[in-house]
Amino acid sequence: MGALDLATVAAALGRMPSRPGLDAPPTDKAAVAAVLRDGGAGAELLFIRRAEHPRDPWSGQMGLPGGRVDPGDGSPLAAVVRETREELGFDLERAARRLARLTEVRTHLREGALPRSVVPFAFALAEPRDEPAFVLNHEVAEAVWVPLAFLADEANRESFDHTWRGTPLVLPCYHFGGRKIWGLTLWIVDELLAVARAAGATDPLDPSAPADRITR
Repeated sequence: MGALDLATVAAALGRMPSRPGLDAPPTDKAAVAAVLRDGGAGAELLFIRRAEHPRDPWSGQMGLPGGRVDPGDGSPLAAVVRETREELGFDLERAARRLARLTEVRTHLREGALPRSVVPFAFALAEPRDEPAFVLNHEVAEAVWVPLAFLADEANRESFDHTWRGTPLVLPCYHFGGRKIWGLTLWIVDELLAVARAAGATDPLDPSAPADRITR
């Protein structure tokens, strides 16, 4: 499987028209950051594994940095900048450039629960091969860089049994280094991959590149 070149993927994302938001107050939403960097053998996407917490609907799951829009934020973009700074000690405004606002995703949480939707934003590191020194707060167990080439390889895509509101489902996922990427996060990843594939952003993969880069 070919690697996905960061410069080409970033250019394709930068050409995307901004997706319209769902008709709901900003404080009913959350926002997440799909942060890309050049891993040396192609683009890599930053994930976090959320810490275990009984009040977090995504407790212990793999996701993207971000969180709820607070009343003081003013917008989902302001919220994702604040949340990423709080969760990872990483300043998107200073150390990354915004590429696109992706498609807003409904959360399908129980009736009345918040957030009702998640707004994803794509970013690229300002220094593409930087190795940020993340400082994780209590909400984050670890931060993991995953090569886009791994996610784009259909051989790595699996499925698992999941029960939602009493209904058994078979859902797609990836297992990466013992971690499961699925659900709403995978929906966002799939949109990124669709943009990358449309751009034809492939080049030869360096087989010597490490497959699992972790920041604890």
